[in-house]
Amino acid sequence: MQDYNLVLKRNPMKPDEAKKWYAVPQSRESQDIKAMTRAATENTTTAPIEMEAAIDLLGKYAVQQLLQGHTVKVGNLGTLRVTFKSEGVENINDFNAATMIKEPRVIFTPSKELRDGVVRQLKFQNGGVLEDGVNYASLTDYRKAKGIPAGGGSGNEGEGEDPSV
Repeated sequence: MQDYNLVLKRNPMKPDEAKKWYAVPQSRESQDIKAMTRAATENTTTAPIEMEAAIDLLGKYAVQQLLQGHTVKVGNLGTLRVTFKSEGVENINDFNAATMIKEPRVIFTPSKELRDGVVRQLKFQNGGVLEDGVNYASLTDYRKAKGIPAGGGSGNEGEGEDPSV
């Protein structure tokens, strides 16, 4: 279940319009490597320490390959690649990579199987409302604190699972 918060903010593409309520995903803390490898290898013949070592080796290999300009395919999970922004010049002789290439990043692109496997099974649940630095535990709590009666909208009221997904 993917929890979300409702947050009142401006659309950066339309700064002159009034603020609107947007759903923003709640992120939970990730598992540490030992917990993740124990869970992932449960009911298999692979030892968690073997998986941990393999992930460490993959990380080292990925760095080496990315530094050589390769795209790195990470099994059926997706690919890693380097990307960056660049300033342009009219005369090719004026280009200076040291000063004109900006914001290098490593980008992970999930495979179609991974993306579809997650997106197809996603269910959404309201995890609260954030307004002016205050985190209300639920939409009901927010309404109560602000004196807003329930009702209106699509009938879903933003609580619990969204049946339209």
